[in-house]
Amino acid sequence: MNETERNISREIGIRPGGPSDAPAILDMLDGAVVWMNARGNTEQWGTTPFSTSSRMVELVHRYMTENAAFLAEADGTPVGAVVLDNGPNPQMPIEPAGEPERYVRLLVSDRRYEGRGIGAALLAHAAEETRRAGVELLRVDCWAGGGGELVAFYERQGFTPTEPFLSGAWPGQVLARRVGAPRGGFGRKE
Repeated sequence: MNETERNISREIGIRPGGPSDAPAILDMLDGAVVWMNARGNTEQWGTTPFSTSSRMVELVHRYMTENAAFLAEADGTPVGAVVLDNGPNPQMPIEPAGEPERYVRLLVSDRRYEGRGIGAALLAHAAEETRRAGVELLRVDCWAGGGGELVAFYERQGFTPTEPFLSGAWPGQVLARRVGAPRGGFGRKE
């Protein structure tokens, strides 16, 4: 963890998430859609609030019960979430890594707290959770449109673009980050 990640982590607490956190995550997702649309980005997550789609509501509830979910909080208020799984969404045109991996299925932050490093703190936490599991590879996929701004965000967090993909007409990018083995030798390659 670098100095920036340590400073952000002091301001934002991260805790495990659960089914009762689904409404807060849906609120953040709805806010992100409004925020993106106000900036002319209607392609990344569309224009429909997540909370009005039964499919998306079900997906968020599944994430909170079947995956490793973590919530960022500021003064007890949920301000971001990351969801980790053992591989990419099988409905996406992305191949498994061919080695143990953790995969970021969802990263969202409350846009009212923009600029506080919530996404960076959650990704640092995801990297640490990956290390703790004895896994060295953390991957994520994201929207590659809009001039590549989201891809650049992940690159600033230590990820490297690996493979572009198309999901219909939606341009995506897979990125990977080697997080190393935990200290003390567990999961370490000799």
